[in-house]
Amino acid sequence: MFSGKFLMMKLFTTAIFLFFVGLVSVMPFRLLYWFSNFASLIMGRVVKYRRKVIIDNLEKSFPQKSAEEINKITNAFYRNLTDNLLESFKSFTMKQSSIIKRHHILNPELLDEILKEHKGIIGLTAHYANWEWGSQSGSLQCNNQFAALYKPLRNKYTNSILKKSRMKCGTELVSIYETSAMFEKYENSGYVFLMAADQGPAGGKQMENAIWLDFYNRNTAFLNGPEKYAVKYNYPIVYIDIQRVKRGYYEIKLSLLTDTPRSLPKGKITEMYRDKLVEIIDAKPQDWLWSHKRWKRSPKQ
Repeated sequence: MFSGKFLMMKLFTTAIFLFFVGLVSVMPFRLLYWFSNFASLIMGRVVKYRRKVIIDNLEKSFPQKSAEEINKITNAFYRNLTDNLLESFKSFTMKQSSIIKRHHILNPELLDEILKEHKGIIGLTAHYANWEWGSQSGSLQCNNQFAALYKPLRNKYTNSILKKSRMKCGTELVSIYETSAMFEKYENSGYVFLMAADQGPAGGKQMENAIWLDFYNRNTAFLNGPEKYAVKYNYPIVYIDIQRVKRGYYEIKLSLLTDTPRSLPKGKITEMYRDKLVEIIDAKPQDWLWSHKRWKRSPKQ
């Protein structure tokens, strides 16, 4: 009985998900952003989705900012969040030409230049601005094969729909629980491995192997995966910087963090990623995912 109800709930939530995808997919962008304005007000002022978490994270990260400034960033954050959510729905039916135009990579040739000397690349990004379109825009604008790590949803039906959409332009999506197998499968095959490395370790071995660094005034655990696989396979690290130019339009700039990972001391690659991330967040803090409970763990856990 319980399993039957659980299945029905999954099917119901999948149906709701498909309804919103269908609704948003037919919206012109101008209407989509009007709806996003409304949704951000509801989420931030009525529902107050994780508002205490967001404000606490911002206050501790930017103690020099006034309450008025923190409130302004918080409100802008909600608009970024709803924009990103609706844009991810919109991607189900967007034309390839629209994706290229709206999620434009400024220097895709950097990947080709690096792969002349190396047999793979690890591309690091963050949950910043619109990271959702990246799984489609990269394959459309670069002469490379991509494999992107993602965390599967609990609802297998919704997860299957999302995965199919994100892979439609050629990028292969791989569960974070199959990271080692992915790197082994495509070892030295010229793949670009995409990883968003700004969220904290989940626990267990991830916490045991975490790299602890100062990050916005707190001792913070970073995933060791990017550094681990860069050193193991001697893959260069490229940072993927996604910036909103105007609403609905993004520019992506690729920059090389290191092409000699084995020459660096332990923790240095993660420090370089941390420094780049701080530089980007400081410039536009409202575009980062402040609703994530990034600092819920301590070194003792």
